[in-house]
Amino acid sequence: MNFIETRGNDGQLPLEVSFSEAILSPMSSFGGIYVPSKLPQLGEFFLREHLDSSYKVLAKDILLAFEIDIATNVIDEALDLYDAFDDSTNPAPLVKVKDDLYVSELYHGPTRAFKDMALQPFGRVLSSIAQSRNKNYLILAATSGDTGPAALETFKNRANVKVACLYPDGGTSDVQRLQMVTENAENLKVIGVHGDFDDTQAALKALLGSESFNVKLKQQNIQLSAANSVNFGRIIFQLIYHIHSYLELVRQEAITLGDKVYLDIPSGNFGNALGGYYAMKMGLPVEKILIASNNNNVLTHLINKGLYDLRESSVVATTSPAMDILKSSNIERILYDLYGAERTKELMLQLDNEKYYQLSTDELKKLQHIFSADFCNDEEGKQYIQTTFATGYLMDPHTATCFKTYETCREKRLKTIIYSTAEWTKFSPVIANALTGEEGADDKEALKSIAKAAKIEIPTEINALFNKEITQKTIIDKADIEKEILAFL
Repeated sequence: MNFIETRGNDGQLPLEVSFSEAILSPMSSFGGIYVPSKLPQLGEFFLREHLDSSYKVLAKDILLAFEIDIATNVIDEALDLYDAFDDSTNPAPLVKVKDDLYVSELYHGPTRAFKDMALQPFGRVLSSIAQSRNKNYLILAATSGDTGPAALETFKNRANVKVACLYPDGGTSDVQRLQMVTENAENLKVIGVHGDFDDTQAALKALLGSESFNVKLKQQNIQLSAANSVNFGRIIFQLIYHIHSYLELVRQEAITLGDKVYLDIPSGNFGNALGGYYAMKMGLPVEKILIASNNNNVLTHLINKGLYDLRESSVVATTSPAMDILKSSNIERILYDLYGAERTKELMLQLDNEKYYQLSTDELKKLQHIFSADFCNDEEGKQYIQTTFATGYLMDPHTATCFKTYETCREKRLKTIIYSTAEWTKFSPVIANALTGEEGADDKEALKSIAKAAKIEIPTEINALFNKEITQKTIIDKADIEKEILAFL
């Protein structure tokens, strides 16, 4: 299967590229990104055939259906990394919370967040390609809190790869920050940036598309790639767990194969939701995809009104910081799929230049046929954390936003799958405040408070963070990012 460009072709790049080329060089003509030229159709036969399959078997067969140009042994080695998750047979367990509500827990990997589901195998694949081509790669990562730790974890000490990870200083939880700044592998550089996630993501995209920066890298025999979800190598691994969670519902006898469900997804950069959309297009029986936002609710406005408007907007700091994003990269892939390359280019360039775009009435109908959306403010989120804990389930503030869409966006009483993107340990002060009312606790105090209230142990790897040496101390202005990365190289 080949990959094509969301904004059309500029005559300089090939009309189509292979999977390996798309993940090695993820930016395409006119500042666009890559999408599959077609999606494999799995259908009910495929689902039935995998009712008793392990996660790894399911994942491998989905990857093979895409006909990606990656050696089978590399795919096997990449998927074997799921063996290190909490349950090697089921890295993403599905937990019943209410009669018609289930939570797909995507945080059972090494950094306790859902980005491990994609980045653990992705790191092995990309490193293998680099070694087979005898080339050195710089991997850029911009993070709102979860991508950074997961990217650093998967790429540390890998041959032919160096990583520069950008995070907004003060814009992550303490645990997320400690997971990054205590990394000491020589091939990793962590850079705090004065600003918000949109600033770091804009810098990443600018560097990926910068001819002068690429020339400087090539002078050092270094190629450039990215670990963010602009890279389809992330997305292909994210669509797998949507299919897995559906099959889990069937295995638990909550539904019959073929029954439709709602996918309820907390969304910032829209990669998780895009994975659900692709799974739906490939044959997964989905009624609708529910998009949960926080007070940075540009996606709610887009889906409900057809307006993407950043003219009077700035990022608002919330209790669900991984969703504190205004410019969602993967919306572009949805626009392409619904409206085509020419219209996507027009809309995205208008957003870049004028900070807004408006969909037509017919375009909005197409979008709303697939998605519904609402947003959850901080106080509502804390209330969902408190009431759900009282019934026996502990969750993080990002997962909590989905309980609002569960209540407001469903038109039918169908089984609903919420995607939990992070373990409670990543955002403990917010959860402790919701459960006990305590304010001002640091992460260490809050972790102890929650563990006591829930009668559970704090994971060893989280406890250990507070005693590790801070090795990554760089904090700079966004104007100095390129210079800092070149100095690292």
